[in-house]
Amino acid sequence: MVLLIESIVLCVIFTLMVYLMSREPIKTLYNYPPKIQERVKALDEYKDEIPTQENKIAAKIIASILFLIIICIVLRYINGYTTFLESFKCGFLLWTVVNLYDAIVLDVLWFCHDKHFVFKGTEDMVKEYHNYWFHIKGFFIGEALALVICTLAGVIIQFVL
Repeated sequence: MVLLIESIVLCVIFTLMVYLMSREPIKTLYNYPPKIQERVKALDEYKDEIPTQENKIAAKIIASILFLIIICIVLRYINGYTTFLESFKCGFLLWTVVNLYDAIVLDVLWFCHDKHFVFKGTEDMVKEYHNYWFHIKGFFIGEALALVICTLAGVIIQFVL
């Protein structure tokens, strides 16, 4: 039951983060399929607003560190885990739930079909906005990242907290 509640809470928090970021879609340009990124970069309207590749990497690192901190706090102080294995397993399961929710609900069902996410000048790129495979691949990339983050969480809980 705790795992279900934690999963729901984390999905709600993640949804809120995505919603807040979606208010300025240009800041999340690198979460769009490559052909849309290329088109937006070529449009004069967005020329001075496009985040740099360094910004993209920094944002992903900050998000990963933030999630690492949150997952460590949840696993250690809410779940009471003290060993690497139990922390890693539960952390990976929670990450996978949120990652799957992100891929299916937020990306495929919401992002791919909400006109709010369509950049002016790319309205004709419906096929690219409906590129579900791009988001499914993102799920698998997220799972690979989960292995790293949850391993770190397990080590921190085992040896630091």
